[in-house]
Amino acid sequence: MIRFLIFFLFSISLFASSVENFRWSNGETYLTFLEKQKLPTKSLYYNIDPDEQQLTEDIISGVNCQLLRDKNDKILQILIPLNDELQIHIYSMDDNYYFETIPIISETRVEAFTLQIENSPYLDIIKETGSKKLATIFVSAFKQSLNFSSNLKKGDTLAMVYEQKYRLGKPFSMPNLHVAMIEMKNKKNYIYLSDDGRYYNEDGTEVESFLLATPVRGARISSRFTKSRFHPVLKKYRAHQGVDYAAGSGTPIMAAGDGKIAFVGFSSGYGNLIKIQHTEGLLTLYAHQKSFRKGVRSGVAVKKGDVIGYVGSTGVSTGPHLHFGLYKDGTAIDPLSVVQVTRQKLSAKELAAFAKMKEKHNESIRVHLEKGTKFIKMPEAEQECYFNDISNSG
Repeated sequence: MIRFLIFFLFSISLFASSVENFRWSNGETYLTFLEKQKLPTKSLYYNIDPDEQQLTEDIISGVNCQLLRDKNDKILQILIPLNDELQIHIYSMDDNYYFETIPIISETRVEAFTLQIENSPYLDIIKETGSKKLATIFVSAFKQSLNFSSNLKKGDTLAMVYEQKYRLGKPFSMPNLHVAMIEMKNKKNYIYLSDDGRYYNEDGTEVESFLLATPVRGARISSRFTKSRFHPVLKKYRAHQGVDYAAGSGTPIMAAGDGKIAFVGFSSGYGNLIKIQHTEGLLTLYAHQKSFRKGVRSGVAVKKGDVIGYVGSTGVSTGPHLHFGLYKDGTAIDPLSVVQVTRQKLSAKELAAFAKMKEKHNESIRVHLEKGTKFIKMPEAEQECYFNDISNSG
């Protein structure tokens, strides 16, 4: 009720306020952002919950944020997305500033489009939609099974059906591909999202190619991945964008996959931290390390299983453990969904369910091909209304 009243007062002030859109700068930390905006670091960082302190380090570079000022240029509210479900909300009341995490108000739409190849799937999708994300997920879906460069010809058809979240009337987060089709040499080739969250071709063979290993052998999972959960006792929305592996101090930490070291150093929340960039737009994160293995530095190539550091309790940590994060194109995903996954073919029982799902997807593609469905850009929403929506959700 208190938070609802706070937001109600804010909604009244919107008539004499302005909303600024800005992107989170590459390399900017939450603390430097507060200092730049002349906001109190004590109440908005040092006095907040340790888990929330750590969460501020998960802000994605380039994410769209909003800042609300009154007519005197005073900051009233700031919204900073953390993932596609949760956002940081900074707000002013009685000359004080407060921090909280709240759900993101978004709308999910199932969309589709078809087009004929002029240059390449990647370039043509960008030309049609203006979205590099849509182009990337389409090309990635067929990367392991089809050779576009030698088998595609001008006039071949492609189609996509996907799910897209919208925030402030703009596409938000990565699209979730349901089915994709590309015609090559008069044959339609499909990729399907199955009920298990994995992608399969027409034969029911999984097409995901990137495999991760568990980064700490024999460790106990002490905390699992969650984008947003309302804590019934704390009465707060919490998020944990990774998996915690509890292990003794000094236990070796291994690279989960082949890649190149993107960052080695110290951060206030994650302590001693390593990030590894992999193929397929994947990045892994290894936090709270006691120390790094000698020779580990930015730019060094590593293989899956190489020791990169040792379990510790640096940064915001209650005991020795590894916080292991996995990001796909800048978005946090559950590491346990891809750790130790083998390339698999569905069982007979699973194939029966897959066949029904495939028939449904094929019919959807057929309808859109017959219609010649074109991409339609959605209208943008009024940003002031979005702050009002937050007040209504309180």
